[in-house]
Amino acid sequence: MPLLLTVAGILALILLIAYFHLDTFIAFILVSVSIGLAAGMDVPAVGKSIQTGIGNTLGDLVLIVGFGAMLGRVVAESGAARRITNVLIDLFGIKNIRWGLALAGFIIGIPLFYNAGFIIVVPLIFTIAASTKLPMLTVAIPMLSALSVAHGYLPPHPSPAALVGQLGADLGKTLFYGILVAIPAIVIAGPLFGKTLGRFNPKPDREVFDPNEVPKTDLPGAGISFFVALLPVAMLTIFGPLRGYLKTQGLDQTLGGKVLTLLGEPYIGMLVSVLVAVYTLSLRRGETMKRSMKLLEEAIKAASPILLVIAGAGALKQIFNDSGTSVYIGQQLAGLNMPPLVLGWVMAAIIRVCVGSATIAGLTTAGIMLPLLQSQTGVNPELMVLAIGAGSLMLSHINDPGFWLFKEYFNLSINDTLRTWTVMETIVGVVGLLGVLTLNAIL
Repeated sequence: MPLLLTVAGILALILLIAYFHLDTFIAFILVSVSIGLAAGMDVPAVGKSIQTGIGNTLGDLVLIVGFGAMLGRVVAESGAARRITNVLIDLFGIKNIRWGLALAGFIIGIPLFYNAGFIIVVPLIFTIAASTKLPMLTVAIPMLSALSVAHGYLPPHPSPAALVGQLGADLGKTLFYGILVAIPAIVIAGPLFGKTLGRFNPKPDREVFDPNEVPKTDLPGAGISFFVALLPVAMLTIFGPLRGYLKTQGLDQTLGGKVLTLLGEPYIGMLVSVLVAVYTLSLRRGETMKRSMKLLEEAIKAASPILLVIAGAGALKQIFNDSGTSVYIGQQLAGLNMPPLVLGWVMAAIIRVCVGSATIAGLTTAGIMLPLLQSQTGVNPELMVLAIGAGSLMLSHINDPGFWLFKEYFNLSINDTLRTWTVMETIVGVVGLLGVLTLNAIL
């Protein structure tokens, strides 16, 4: 019965979102209530479970995602993202431009949410393709694959950050391992695969295709642009592990230890990054405080729908847990002759194909896989985050908004979008799994 409830709940979620186009948060709550009541929970218990799930899931995540959105908006609006791209293009030259664009996409993709990053880099892609006379998709795919990898693998992006919290993973380690796994995924899905796409000849709409070079005089300097974009990565990877070391050595209660421990908190790292970005990329360059704060306000508004989706997934996870469904599923999954990391990847990929959203696929899978992590020793939670993240990027097709974003901006047919975008996303997903399994064998 619990397994049937889970399958029915996931199918209902897919149907409500993909077929009836119901708001995702509402769909999550409806399915959560239905599963709770069908599992025999009384009404007050269902309500309490939903509230607990939403509260526990959001927690620090509101701060991480919120500050991440703010940082991305400042980096974008100040022109720092454009400066980073220009520098890398000049550094790599025309011959190796695809590698420079892949690196630029990755650096830009760390602080920027995917949709925002896409909108920012597309004009750069059009300009570079026009000025270098290179086939447009051979320029576009390296950059967009890097954005996609950052979106699926790396905190502070919403899905990986939420998975870290749900699965009890360490944020700093997840980010470090994620970068290691991201490198081969970007290399293969980006420059190498992109090089094969010269036969495609997209003709973007002239309204979005501006081949004129953007003046560089108003852009921030290269040093500060790279520093601000990479600051959250540096803080999370350095201070996160340091916090654990200080605690084991009994130094976390000294004044210096307390300061370093505080800096090791993910939300503090993101806050510091935002404050540095506001000062260096906005106030110091003549922007008013009022305008700077307006940018941050707009960033929060843009991130709020994502937080609601994550909250809904947290409610469903808690219902699975409180109804006893998660315990039952964990016992059944433990008996499957399939490595847990592969199982997490497969489940995320299936839900991704059905729903279209990488975020929904990742968060739904986490709720189902959590009891398996709790019941089995030796399963690395950081690698499980990455396995689920890689699976959630698989086989993007017509039910994925990103598919249509790519299709419409590059004015491709559905068939050509499947042969380019969908293949690129699938490569990212498969190589991601292989990278996770490789790390698992080493660690």
